[in-house]
Amino acid sequence: MREKAERIERPHSRELDAILGKPFRVLDDGFIRVVDYMGTDESIVQAARVSYGKGTKQVHEDRGLIRYLMRHHHTTPFEMCEIKLHVRVPMDCWRQWIRHRTANVNEYSTRYSEAIASAQRTPSDAWRQQAKTNRQGSGEFLDSETGEYLSRREKEFQEASREVYEERLSKGVAREQARKDLPLSTYTEAYWKVDLHNLFHFLSLRMDAHAQLEIRSYANIIGNEIVSRWCPHAWEAFVDYRLNAVFLTRLDKEIIAHISQGKLDEAKRIAAENGWLSFGKKGLKRNREREELEAKLGDIGLTVPWKEPQME
Repeated sequence: MREKAERIERPHSRELDAILGKPFRVLDDGFIRVVDYMGTDESIVQAARVSYGKGTKQVHEDRGLIRYLMRHHHTTPFEMCEIKLHVRVPMDCWRQWIRHRTANVNEYSTRYSEAIASAQRTPSDAWRQQAKTNRQGSGEFLDSETGEYLSRREKEFQEASREVYEERLSKGVAREQARKDLPLSTYTEAYWKVDLHNLFHFLSLRMDAHAQLEIRSYANIIGNEIVSRWCPHAWEAFVDYRLNAVFLTRLDKEIIAHISQGKLDEAKRIAAENGWLSFGKKGLKRNREREELEAKLGDIGLTVPWKEPQME
């Protein structure tokens, strides 16, 4: 006698259903919209308990389990949720995005179709200087006069490159060749499908203050406007235990332990023994580990021993 199949209802998020297909605008002509999704917070709990249906657990117990999973890096249950996004993004930003290889991607083809007639433009007050301490980052904004000049030149360049591209097409040049001189500011579109575990990895890197502003703008919308609606308990746990958490190394813990006990000399000794306090002609030499710890100490309101006046 065959067993009758148990009827299982597909988990759904009313909050996410309400914004399916709605474009969230990013930058000047970009957008993100949810095309489809599978699973919710309930699916994470279900996978973790290896059971079917809602069972007898209470909502607050589900939340507690999800927070436990996130806190202890039990990532597999988060892979039970997937989401498919339709994104419109500048190609230079997309270069960073596509480095996250744990997703399924299908991008707009400029071999098959004409390139999208839109390029991301920079407002005159948004041009950033190269960071002095970070070779791949940006720093302060340029002055308004310089910004206006750069924005004007940008517009001229983008329009000229588009004109050359369209001229090539009109003369019968193949699309795959005609596109080669289009700027990286040209928008592209793609469908991007990813599970929640890998999406959280993407967000932890791209929502970080050190990420490039443009891709951070996309990541902030994905996290704050989409994931927060889709899996609110998982999103809360991610924010608490990853996004806004502080990771401590072994040396970090040793130094912080001495600082909390008021043993600043001992904390400084440990830093010096590990090569963090080397001096040059211009003073204390750069050391990434030391600077990262200094930032952590600032976040939690503790003293940086080697920056104290009496320690100099």
